[in-house]
Amino acid sequence: MYPYRQLFDFTQEIFLRMGCPPEDAKLAAEVLLEADLRGVDSHGVARLSGYVRLWEAGRINIKPKIRIVHETPSTATVDGDAGLGLVIAPRAMDIAIEKANNVGTGWVSVKNSNHFGIAGYHAMEALSSDMIGIAMTNASPLVAPTHSIDRMLGTNPIAVAIPTKDQPPFVADFATASAANGKLEILQRKEKKAPLGWIQTADGEDTDNANELKIGGALLPLGSDLTHGSHKGYALGAIVDIFSAVLSGANYGPWVPPFVSFLPVADNLPGEGIGHFLGAMRIDAFRPADEFKSHMDNWINSFRHAKVKKNEKAVLIPGDPEREMTEKRLKKGIPLLEPVEKDLEELGKKLGVKL
Repeated sequence: MYPYRQLFDFTQEIFLRMGCPPEDAKLAAEVLLEADLRGVDSHGVARLSGYVRLWEAGRINIKPKIRIVHETPSTATVDGDAGLGLVIAPRAMDIAIEKANNVGTGWVSVKNSNHFGIAGYHAMEALSSDMIGIAMTNASPLVAPTHSIDRMLGTNPIAVAIPTKDQPPFVADFATASAANGKLEILQRKEKKAPLGWIQTADGEDTDNANELKIGGALLPLGSDLTHGSHKGYALGAIVDIFSAVLSGANYGPWVPPFVSFLPVADNLPGEGIGHFLGAMRIDAFRPADEFKSHMDNWINSFRHAKVKKNEKAVLIPGDPEREMTEKRLKKGIPLLEPVEKDLEELGKKLGVKL
């Protein structure tokens, strides 16, 4: 177990040693540690060394000039200048919120970025402004569309955060694949098998081998197979890819650059970097904010009191497990698997930062 502040300070110092401006280093550490607090261990400090390796490989510009390259009163396209997605996405959401303040809604598509951490962080930025936040990103191709064995899409998450009055906010944050690749990485570290329905072999057969992606396999879309609705997961992943990349000018489909630095970037790229899509909608552009938030409380309360199945405790509202995990980890600390701990210790030694 590690206290939040210890891991935050370590992560921030690593980014500083990479050459990040202090404000960017602080922001990047905050985004990364939010994943650990919320129990999304696959996207937290376990990925820190991956960002460092991408920087060492020259694929991350640590001092980017983030700029708007196209805009209208309610929309913008942002060029992230190959910077950290952990920094670019919050800046893009700031633009979306500013536009929403001015005209009711704001929509920003981003190109030339990198992995941006958990989508939920960026969507939740809008909550304090009485806005609904939306965040999406495409990712390196690991998911085979329904009927295929080719990796064509990333896990392409969608996050939506909705403000409330007295209840905790509604925060949905989910991959459009049956499982995020980070969950496989956790299973690999624990030397455990994957549930059937997460992965297929290079020939398209079901498998529980958590290492299958390393030998040509693919993740499956949300729904796993056609009978269970994989065509819907495939469509959701495709929508994220189009909004994030085809709309912005980023790379899409099989051309999205890999997160791991040892894999080469594809030839004949159709765009620039990874793409994101951020949105903010001002509640009072639709109805009075207090009125809406009171009804959101009522909506949530009605679901909390829904009759449950035998042996089940209660209906959960999206965001409940992550909120409870955050409270727990702020008090008791953040657990690190031994391989992650060793990885961070080695990273610290290399850059002269004590864990």
